[in-house]
Amino acid sequence: MEKAEARRLLERAREAFGAEEWRRCAETYEQVLAHFPDEKAGGAWWYDAALAYKFLREWPKAYALGREAAARAPRGEGDPAFWNLGIAATILREWEVARDAWEGFGVPVPEGEGPIDVDGAFGMACVRLETDGGQEVVWARRLCPTRAQVVSVPFTGGRRFGEVVVHDGEPKGERVVDGQRIAVFDELVLFEPSPLPTLVVTVHAAEAADVHALVGLFAEEGFGAEPKSGFVLHCRCCSEGTVEYGGDSVHAGEQEIALAAPPEEAGRILDVWSGQVAGGRGWSALQPVS
Repeated sequence: MEKAEARRLLERAREAFGAEEWRRCAETYEQVLAHFPDEKAGGAWWYDAALAYKFLREWPKAYALGREAAARAPRGEGDPAFWNLGIAATILREWEVARDAWEGFGVPVPEGEGPIDVDGAFGMACVRLETDGGQEVVWARRLCPTRAQVVSVPFTGGRRFGEVVVHDGEPKGERVVDGQRIAVFDELVLFEPSPLPTLVVTVHAAEAADVHALVGLFAEEGFGAEPKSGFVLHCRCCSEGTVEYGGDSVHAGEQEIALAAPPEEAGRILDVWSGQVAGGRGWSALQPVS
């Protein structure tokens, strides 16, 4: 390939990138890179091609081209080539490469092999899950720079408390709680499913504190409970912007609670909860959702 032809192809690749025509972009870059892999500007070409395959969710290609991009990027300076490689390597469970990618980006990781799971080290995040026919933002505990475990009980169908997902590295919105800003990341893939079914139950609570007590009982046993009063619909523009939460949305009275637990365990905990006080607490209509 002559360099003049390579220049024409690079211009087409950039145009395709701007138009979000990811496959045409990636394949055009690959045509050039097959002949000019080590040009001075080649690191950016490898990066853009890998990024295009990431947008296509074609992880083996994103991984292979991402390794080439990272090999040409400076270590320890926050170069995004390492972050995208870390995502692709994590999805493919290439743990040695993933660990090295995070270090290359500048994120210290503990020594060891296999997946990173440092409780509390990466904090909390919000993740926008893909659900049956829509999306839902849930709370999640970050296990590593890109994996997070869902700690909310999703209200929309097809998703579960306890799932582990891989999320993107670019925030798309934020939630503000008590003055603390929490980033919202888009889900990329479901990494590990959860065995816990989602249930719904109608409860009667004399006080808001009774609902908090119920949530606490389920949490103590590693299960989930979520009052439906906390579910708020937002348009896409608002969801990807800043959403502030003020005050406690939990209230007294009859209401539905979403639960994540085996049905027999859920019934047992509900009985314990309703029997803890003399009157004022009750439950009925426990049924599965997913």
